[in-house]
Amino acid sequence: MPGEPVLSGVNWGGLKTLYIKEVLRFFKVQMQTVWAPAITTLLYLAIFTVALGRSGRTVMGVAFADFIAPGLIVMAMLQNAFANASFSLLVGKIQGNIVDYLMPPLSTGELIAGLVGAAVTRAFFVGVAVWLAMLLWPGVSVMPRHLGWVLWFGLMGSFLLAFLGLLTSLWAEKFDHAAAVTNFVVTPLSLLSGTFYSVEQLAPSFRAISHANPFFYVISGFRYGFLGISDSPILVGAVGLLVLNLALWAICYSLLKSGWKIKA
Repeated sequence: MPGEPVLSGVNWGGLKTLYIKEVLRFFKVQMQTVWAPAITTLLYLAIFTVALGRSGRTVMGVAFADFIAPGLIVMAMLQNAFANASFSLLVGKIQGNIVDYLMPPLSTGELIAGLVGAAVTRAFFVGVAVWLAMLLWPGVSVMPRHLGWVLWFGLMGSFLLAFLGLLTSLWAEKFDHAAAVTNFVVTPLSLLSGTFYSVEQLAPSFRAISHANPFFYVISGFRYGFLGISDSPILVGAVGLLVLNLALWAICYSLLKSGWKIKA
């Protein structure tokens, strides 16, 4: 009958097409989107281990290089998940082809799944690239002890930044806006989350600030998966990040459903 929907349930074909499109978009320039972040992360490792790790320094009972390596891996994952998710809708708005995302028969949930799924995929590509490079790095051990926690916190962290990136792409009206969020929100929160130090070494006031930073729980939990040590409650971080991601998903869904800043 006229007016009856042709598609019912999940549009798996459309969702798959959107996901593959977004993955191919960053994979076609993999030297820039995957390998360049991996090289940058290795430079961080080289600089900090040469500057601080040669004297036999330890943090929380492990060698300094082993301590910072997991944090560097997941930090690269977080930054690239955000970069990927904050690009698609924004470039569509700027170039005037946002209709390519809005016109296909995809529900709001399917649109979010395709965009966020591609961002998480890029994050894991970068994470694996950095991990493989660190396996060959002399004096660094990056063999996981608890693979389940590595995957969980890597996934939760990637989702967290993908949702934040999607919100940024909805809000931003030009690339400068997205760059501002990267420079003044994402980068400071990732660098001040215990990647290069244990927050237990901080003064109580700064330690409390660190505990309010969700990036801290991602990095601490991810590090626990590699080293078996943590400066935060693992279960609290695991559950808290899940709840936070569900809240961000609900916000993304509500804003996309209403057409905020993307529909006339």
